[in-house]
Amino acid sequence: MASWTSSQFLYEETKPWGIQFLERFKRSGRLSFKQYQALVFLLTFVAYIAFHAARKPNSIVKGTLSASTIKGGWAPFDGPDGTALLGQIDLAFLSVYAVGMFVAGHLGDRLDLRTFLTIGMIGTGLFTALFGVAFWADFHSFYYFLAVQVMAGWFQSIGWPCVVAVLGNWFDKKRRGMIMGVWSAHTSLGNITGSLIASGLLRYGWGWSFLGPSLLMTFLGIVVYLFLPVNPPTVEAERDGTEIDSTMRLGDTITESFLESRMSTGFDRKAIGFMAAWRIPGVAPFAFCLFFTKLVSYTFLYWLPFYVSHNMIGGEYLSEETSGNLSTLFDVGGVVGGVLAGYISDQLDGRAITAAGFIYLAIPALFLYRVFGHISMTINVILMFTSGVFVNGPFALITTAVSADLGTHKSLKGNARALATVTAIIDGTGSVGAAIGPVLTGYISAISWDAVFYMLMTAAFISGLLLTKLIIAEVKAILFGSEDEVASSSPATRAPIDVLL
Repeated sequence: MASWTSSQFLYEETKPWGIQFLERFKRSGRLSFKQYQALVFLLTFVAYIAFHAARKPNSIVKGTLSASTIKGGWAPFDGPDGTALLGQIDLAFLSVYAVGMFVAGHLGDRLDLRTFLTIGMIGTGLFTALFGVAFWADFHSFYYFLAVQVMAGWFQSIGWPCVVAVLGNWFDKKRRGMIMGVWSAHTSLGNITGSLIASGLLRYGWGWSFLGPSLLMTFLGIVVYLFLPVNPPTVEAERDGTEIDSTMRLGDTITESFLESRMSTGFDRKAIGFMAAWRIPGVAPFAFCLFFTKLVSYTFLYWLPFYVSHNMIGGEYLSEETSGNLSTLFDVGGVVGGVLAGYISDQLDGRAITAAGFIYLAIPALFLYRVFGHISMTINVILMFTSGVFVNGPFALITTAVSADLGTHKSLKGNARALATVTAIIDGTGSVGAAIGPVLTGYISAISWDAVFYMLMTAAFISGLLLTKLIIAEVKAILFGSEDEVASSSPATRAPIDVLL
């Protein structure tokens, strides 16, 4: 049984029990490198689907918990400030989630990633279930729900750094763009899965909407612990070539690389300073752009089912279950938007141009959805899908390709730690916006949904304006062949990452 240790890590990694079991059925006694890659891809993919699925019940049950439902809602959310309280819970979750990423990154450098990820998954499953337990236990304390969401946010924050780190161990930089393009669809698929499960179980009581995703998460956490190979040395896998680069880091907020010194790819260098990373051309504009982009995207993530159920479509109100199912079309649009944004930006050789184009198109899409979405189900479906394309397209582009481009800026001279720092700045700033948007909506929606949409359109407009200088630089480079540094590096130096987070 393979094992390896390092003085830099306070653990010993061993071959998972499930891998040892599978090898008994192989004539050679071991899995091939490609089989390990397929296993890693599948396990990390479904693991993060489960993480996002566990976030959706909160948005699905908002209508049931609020005071405007026929059954009178659920205290303490059945009063006039019910939507504001729901917004505060979202804020607590997202705030802890954002901060927890930095802590999780630090701990991940010192713990076995497989064990750490399993803890995150089972912990997420536990506290997702505890939120639903209030239904059967007849709990009505706001602070109970708040505490549960705080803990859920912490365990959720463990997921993304771990899955990206493990995936980065197994796929070299040249192939990682294509692989990440397919793999990163887990975000929208997780939202869709969570919406369908929570909506389908809602008819039996809102507590079941939490129990379903929690059981899925817990089961997959056990599977991950039994079968996930963290890196090739752990399972004595021989690479099919010289792919040793493991510097790619993408995601919501990752402060330090998990792969320090494991592959000797620049992690032994001194990490770039925080302020120095801010001074890299393009980092600050894209970071603040993502702040407003995530504000819009996460407002839809947490409030769209509630909005749909509380606004007439075709002259009638939809049930919470139907509203939850319908809201998945926004995520379907997000998948398409992410693919289109990545493809177009590659063809134009302009990340800022593409991101801003999608952002500006999101403004009329949001306006049309608010004004005409109530006319009929068909129009609502079309406009919701279109909004998802233009809202999530730039979000996906910035959190993948742009972060990779800026984190491998030529001035960094291959410093792998610089990429992690740059990613943390961009995605960390965006996560702050993700926390603010839903809580603002909780307060503003109590006054007017028109005001909510004006807030979202204003945020999108500001987001696009922040990229103006970079757009001008990219246009000059396209028209005149300028060699000036712009946010997006040339095709020869940037990772070919196309699509969605």
